[in-house]
Amino acid sequence: METPQKDTSHSKDGHRTYSIRQLSKEFDVTARALRFYEDKGLISPERKGQTRLYSPRDRARLQLILRGKRLGFSLIEIHEILDLYTPKDHGAAQMRATLQKYRSQIETLKRQREDIDAAIKDMAEGCVWLEQQIHDVEAETSN
Repeated sequence: METPQKDTSHSKDGHRTYSIRQLSKEFDVTARALRFYEDKGLISPERKGQTRLYSPRDRARLQLILRGKRLGFSLIEIHEILDLYTPKDHGAAQMRATLQKYRSQIETLKRQREDIDAAIKDMAEGCVWLEQQIHDVEAETSN
C-alpha cells in the first residue's frame, strides 16, 4: 500500500494551498470544472505563473458549490449565496439566505416527487393495460 505524501504547499502568506490536481481528486471533479468555476467567479485561486494555487477558502467554496449543485441549485443561486458571506456577521446573512433557499427547494422537490409518483402510477397502469392487450392479441392469433 502506497503511503500518501504529506503536501506542504503553502502560499506566500504561509497558509495551506491546494493544487488543481489535489482538489480534482479530493472532490472527484475535472480540472476543467474547476477552471469553469473560476471563470464564473465562484472560486479565485492565486496564480503562480500558469499554476493555480487554491486556498482553504477556495476549497470550502468548492465544497459548497458541489453541495449546492447536488441539491438542485443553479450556479447563479450558489454564487448569490457564496457572495453573502462576511466575517463581520460570522456568515449570518449567508445562513439566512441559505435557509430560505433550502425551504424553497424543499417545496420544489416535494412537487417534483408528486409529479414523479403520478407518472409512475400512470405508467404502472399503462403496463397492466398493455399486458392485457398483448394477452388478448396473442389469444386471438393463436386460435
